[in-house]
Amino acid sequence: MTEFWLISAPGEKTCQQTWDKLMAATTRTNNLSSNHKFSIPDLKVGTLDVLVGLSDELAKLDGFVESVVKKVAQYMADVLEDSRDKVQENLLANGVDLVTYITRFQWDMAKYPIKQSLKNISEIISKQVTQIDNDLKARASAYNNLKGNLQNLERKNVGSLLTRSLADIVKKEDFVLDSEYLITMLVVVPKAAYADWQKTYETLAEMVVPRSSNLLFEDSDSGLFSVTLFRKAIDDFKHKARENKFTVRDFQYNEEEMKADKEEMTRLSTDKKKQFGPLVRWLKVNFSEAFIAWIHIKALRVFVESVLRYGLPVNFQAMLLQPNKKTMKKLREVLNDLYKHLDSSAAAIIDSAMDIPGLNLSQQEYYPYVYYKIDCNLLDFKV
Repeated sequence: MTEFWLISAPGEKTCQQTWDKLMAATTRTNNLSSNHKFSIPDLKVGTLDVLVGLSDELAKLDGFVESVVKKVAQYMADVLEDSRDKVQENLLANGVDLVTYITRFQWDMAKYPIKQSLKNISEIISKQVTQIDNDLKARASAYNNLKGNLQNLERKNVGSLLTRSLADIVKKEDFVLDSEYLITMLVVVPKAAYADWQKTYETLAEMVVPRSSNLLFEDSDSGLFSVTLFRKAIDDFKHKARENKFTVRDFQYNEEEMKADKEEMTRLSTDKKKQFGPLVRWLKVNFSEAFIAWIHIKALRVFVESVLRYGLPVNFQAMLLQPNKKTMKKLREVLNDLYKHLDSSAAAIIDSAMDIPGLNLSQQEYYPYVYYKIDCNLLDFKV
């Protein structure tokens, strides 16, 4: 399970007692969850008005930062293409896997100094993550353009003979070049019609050079034939070929153009390889930064919400629960029983919701204790 519940409850005589009670209710006999103390430092409380306003701002910031974390993770998966199984090992926070980082969370005093006000800390995070988001857009756009141009060129070299580029199939010696009167044309003939082609191509128009047709290449459906004729017969030949279900490809042998296409493909391929390493490194570093910022926002939200709910002086225990998937409903019930005395109205709503199947709580996951979900499954596919 990559889902965590970050909760807080007021300190009893000591915060340790709050912790012990939770452990007794959820792990001693029934193994409903794995629990960890979640350490939040002594942050500056400020005024009640500021806390109320900050509570809403942090909710929005939480959603924004989570979306950036997911975008960076998803783009990492896109960039790694064939090695998507390696994505998870690149999605680290501070050099450790996400579960380890969350369960051993320590506030980063250097990045987010606790002498600053809560509002300032949230603004530092907001600026930092907005910058990551903007940089990601710019880098992704540049890399996607490069990748798209390369894919377009590569696509031209595969597929049906009716549409694909012929530059890497034909050779100079297949053509009559630099002739005032003669021209070599390329015709796609279905395999089933090879015999018809050989019988009729010389008579499709006047002035077709006898025995000038050669099979140059074939795929599973068709063959590419060359045929030489007089230039003045081109239109007539094309028209008659179409009537016989032979497709004349519009192709002129131009060595310089073909060379330029090959060079462009090599250049794009080289550029993509050059950008790949630095881009993956940037994604790793900034995924870590964004994820760390996200967990600090969760810590801020728990702090603000706990002070608003449980009052001053600051006295609460933040706890991180990793529920067992099969017993999540039971865990909710145990937590409700444990903390319903904190907020009887919330407990009543939960009790009624448990009695009425399908009732969606308009309060959106409101419980008698402070609660935030952290889901570490950040990708749309199963890695």
